[in-house]
Amino acid sequence: MKKFIFLTLLILTACISQSPNHHLSEIKKFQKKLNTDYKSAKETPLRGSNFTNFKQHPFFPIDLKYRVTAKFIKTENAVPFEIPTSSGKTKSYKEYGKAYFSLEGKELDLTLYQMLSLTKKSGFNDYLFLPFRDETNSKETYGGGKYMDLRIPKNDVIILDFNQSYHPFCAYNAYDYNCPIVPEENKLPIRIEAGVMYEDVYHH
Repeated sequence: MKKFIFLTLLILTACISQSPNHHLSEIKKFQKKLNTDYKSAKETPLRGSNFTNFKQHPFFPIDLKYRVTAKFIKTENAVPFEIPTSSGKTKSYKEYGKAYFSLEGKELDLTLYQMLSLTKKSGFNDYLFLPFRDETNSKETYGGGKYMDLRIPKNDVIILDFNQSYHPFCAYNAYDYNCPIVPEENKLPIRIEAGVMYEDVYHH
């Protein structure tokens, strides 16, 4: 009987953790942390009046249709390569895998990368980098695209929550930051109305 109760509790916990309320809570936590980081003099990319006048980021309304379950296929024998950056330099990355998913009636895919220097740092060895562009760029969002932080999945499924996508630092400060340019293969032919928006006050 005790084992049955214990298993029931485990199942209920798993169900709750996957509920819409849980997803909404995670997105709001992401938004709160991003705002907190940009208000911190040690963390923010903002300078001058952009920093002193900063209150909070504008976000698209949270929409769980932009939280998609994707099939993940790891790239075997990937060769390190250089991604061009906003400053004209390059950074070393390795393709880690591809995520395949459906959104807005289209079959789409995005490539995920590992930054080689990060794999040597404690706590970042399973970190994945997802840069992407979509049809909102240069309109509601930064023209250079957006980023998403992910972790290596334990199986062949990965969650892409575009509600937790953000702009690169160079969107707010092109002089002090060196940001990877989104590869052409990660340009989506749809609008992703999720995550951080871009206001005129940040344009440079």
